[in-house]
Amino acid sequence: MASSDEIDGGVSAANPGPFVVSHPCPACHGRGCPTCHGTGVARFYHGTKADLSIGDLIKPGHTANYGELQRTTTYVYLTGTLDAATWGAELALGEGRGRIYIVEPVGTIEDDPNLTDKKFPGNPTRSYRSREPLRVTGEVVDWQGHSPEELKAMRDGLEHLKQQGIEPID
Repeated sequence: MASSDEIDGGVSAANPGPFVVSHPCPACHGRGCPTCHGTGVARFYHGTKADLSIGDLIKPGHTANYGELQRTTTYVYLTGTLDAATWGAELALGEGRGRIYIVEPVGTIEDDPNLTDKKFPGNPTRSYRSREPLRVTGEVVDWQGHSPEELKAMRDGLEHLKQQGIEPID
């Protein structure tokens, strides 16, 4: 992966695989401290189809990308793994191509209950949410998506959950 200083033209990246934190916090070496909001993660990502620019804020209050689409979001979501951000970019609804942005939380963050607790105890996906904005600081420009078979399996699984009445927690 290119250095974090190369954000003007985008950061290139090879997908490091499922749930691998690409950049542990240099202050605590991944153990968790105030610098990294206690997560041990130095670089956060947000996967979407929205076309954003460096400096833009991603805020709650928009139409949801997942689940019941008539609802307005009350959180914004971020992750410390490129793989989780890739899923976000691939599964988000909307027009255009999937995008992965490098973001920094403006305020406090908490574990994302959609992907933690019973689904993934201990939050191995490093997935978080916030009621406060995320600032776009860069974009990962050459990420590698999942295979068509993996995408179909994920979409089928999400549809199965929807049929059972299980929707994302917002």
